Amino acid sequence: MTTAFEYLDLPHPAADDRSARAASLRSRAFVQARDREGWLGIFAEGAVVQDPVGVSFLDETGEGHHGREAIGRFWDDVISQNPVRMDIVSSHAGGDEVANYLTITTTFPDGSSVAGEMIAIYRVGEDGRVESLRAFWEADQLRFTPAPS
Repeated sequence: MTTAFEYLDLPHPAADDRSARAASLRSRAFVQARDREGWLGIFAEGAVVQDPVGVSFLDETGEGHHGREAIGRFWDDVISQNPVRMDIVSSHAGGDEVANYLTITTTFPDGSSVAGEMIAIYRVGEDGRVESLRAFWEADQLRFTPAPS
């Protein structure tokens, strides 16, 4: 089953925007640009990334990646391996958090790809740095597309 979405065309946030939505948009931009240092720079020192939330093949303890060093290892081991596209379907802000419903597609060197839907919840501190990123998705719901022949 293929699902078609209309994606939001959210503008890049102003440099002084400290909202959770702004942090989430910066995160998306840095991931898509494959900018490790930019991405790590949006996180507070004691930040936690759970992607996905719970025990998974990416996080055997289910406790997440704590602190910039561990988050950097997550980038190196997972995010940096292949180009990633993130398209936001809807975004819902409240207080110091935002919940984005999005599709994410990872493309492999042979042209094959894997895509799925997720809810990503960002919480920021007063300085606008991400204190928590919790991504809810399920590996068994990912869709694989073979390489073009």
